[in-house]
Amino acid sequence: MKKITMIVAGILTAAASHAQLQPSKQTPESSELWTPVPRVITPGKPSTAVSGFTAPSDATVLFDGKNLDQWVSANEGGGAAPWTVADGALTCAPKKGDIQTKKNFTDYQLHIEWRTPAKVEGSGQGRGNSGIFMQGIYELQVLDSYNNPTYSNGQAGSIYKQTMPLVNATVGPGEWQTYDVVYTAPHFNKDGQMTIPPYITVIHNGVVVQNHTAIQGTTPYIGQPNITPHGAGPIKLQDHNNTTSFRNIWIREI
Repeated sequence: MKKITMIVAGILTAAASHAQLQPSKQTPESSELWTPVPRVITPGKPSTAVSGFTAPSDATVLFDGKNLDQWVSANEGGGAAPWTVADGALTCAPKKGDIQTKKNFTDYQLHIEWRTPAKVEGSGQGRGNSGIFMQGIYELQVLDSYNNPTYSNGQAGSIYKQTMPLVNATVGPGEWQTYDVVYTAPHFNKDGQMTIPPYITVIHNGVVVQNHTAIQGTTPYIGQPNITPHGAGPIKLQDHNNTTSFRNIWIREI
């Protein structure tokens, strides 16, 4: 009798889990994780130039502060990248759409610096929101997470809606911040199954916030991760209607 009861309980649990994942029942809040909250730390200060390391000799420079020659619009049809360039930085032009690199990549080391607006407007996901998409698919969140409560797997340094950062290493609004990323692409078999997930390590302002983290699939705003076979893809920067800026972007294929 006890064994039968356990089997029935297991079936009911599985049914309940299945019901929770029905797409028609999903809301943005379904995948928000508010606890635990990453503890706040103070990252170290740069010991050399404010912009950190310059690109190594074997890197491809994606943005050197001068032009958007390496970028195109990510909108359907492509075209010139619609963001602005001034004072050595490229800045999102709200409602103009995402931009992405002309070249596609698989495994790489990526260096990118970003800055949220000095004037704080909005709260939560409305403060300095942007994102860096590995292969144009998997989002590493960019956000003003300085004294800004929001769901933990949506903070700066998170794999969006999946994995919260190990710590919150964000500095104040208007200050330049650095991501150093090591990324390896997923592998798929001939049936479209993911045999090896994408892995990502992220160092935020000199602090490890993702340590060889397995990415579960796509990073949607609503719903669960999906797995879709793909090949090489671009680095994509998100237009989230905030004037977030970027500079000193380079990549090394590994």
